[in-house]
Amino acid sequence: MTPSEAAKRAKLPSLTGLRFFAALLVFFFHSSLTDSPIPPNAPINPFAHASIADGFSTAFSKAGYLGVSFFFVLSGFVLAWASRPGERVTAFLRRRLLKIFPNHVVVFTAAMVLFAGAAVTSVADWLPNLLLLHTWFPQASVNLSVNPPSWSLGSELLFYVLFPLLIVPIRKIGGAALWVWSGLMVAGMVAVQLISTYVVPDTPKSAITPISDMQFWFGYLLPLGRVFEFALGILLARVVLAGLWPRRVGFGAALVLTVLGYAAALVAPFQYGFVVATIVPVAALIGATAQADVDGRATFLRSRPMVWLGEVSFGFYLVQGVTIFYLRSLLGENTYSVPVALLVIAGFFAASLLGGWLLFRFVEMPAMRRFGRAGPRTRSVPDAVATAPYEGRGEGQGQDAAPVPAATGGRTG
Repeated sequence: MTPSEAAKRAKLPSLTGLRFFAALLVFFFHSSLTDSPIPPNAPINPFAHASIADGFSTAFSKAGYLGVSFFFVLSGFVLAWASRPGERVTAFLRRRLLKIFPNHVVVFTAAMVLFAGAAVTSVADWLPNLLLLHTWFPQASVNLSVNPPSWSLGSELLFYVLFPLLIVPIRKIGGAALWVWSGLMVAGMVAVQLISTYVVPDTPKSAITPISDMQFWFGYLLPLGRVFEFALGILLARVVLAGLWPRRVGFGAALVLTVLGYAAALVAPFQYGFVVATIVPVAALIGATAQADVDGRATFLRSRPMVWLGEVSFGFYLVQGVTIFYLRSLLGENTYSVPVALLVIAGFFAASLLGGWLLFRFVEMPAMRRFGRAGPRTRSVPDAVATAPYEGRGEGQGQDAAPVPAATGGRTG
């Protein structure tokens, strides 16, 4: 069997398990915030001791950005991995919308009841969020409205619409040109931050970041700027499928590179910590993990507990706006000793994991089973559209997973 044939037959359980760690990074980022994205922007960080609170906040200040970037690259990777010519555009989009909208609507409703509804949020603020169009608006009251973690779904929605268009030319790229185009995607990410820094107005300042609301929107939230990560994921899948992944870049080396990239993000100018400092490590981590699965190497990431955690990671990510921000609001602005603060964070984690499982078990899976099956094939788009992997099926990662035909991040992100 050639490397390409082996890759095409491989499932990717280790990537499923890895997804949970990306969602966990977002969890610690949210738990460490000194300014909640929900007005009145009160602190989330529960530690009373100033140096410990500052250390916790600093250590995870870029974790959310890393986790979301991972989910965006992974989204392109797994869609391209499972791509098969001849799938109808409508069938593809139906499955992708079923992946995100049922969970989104449930958490949106909960957030409206607990947060936004109580504050009498205007229709102009909440309706774009419901439709996942909110991140196209530069106003902070819109793009982070209702359930702040849902901002990433606006980018995912754009990715799904663009995938049938992007996969066609990318399929025609081969050999060293795949690496050249991957480099161009990284250059595009750098360009986004250069424009954000030097062209986008730097006032008025954001309530939750050291840059302006407009810079944060353009450099981080705007879906168009995140397409480079998604396209990079598609290109990486083509690299691995073609047997071109460098064997010297294994999981261990990629993990070390990720730690170094994160350290660079901590000291880089703020905007460059969003994506630029960590994008090469993220790409290496995804490529190396996928290659390990192709080679059939045993990793702890493909164990049943890790695959289960990966399956619920989308819900785990999405409910954090409710489980962390709302539960923290019930505690007021009180801070606590180290043991009590750790218990508070553990409570946030347990509530988020339970919420993620409930969404997966009682919303996401039933929706996919009921509405995700393809109907009679009436019209195909030759060589243009591919089946999408059902990202929450563990061993079915990268395949059409029965009984459900089918990543922030999902993330997620």
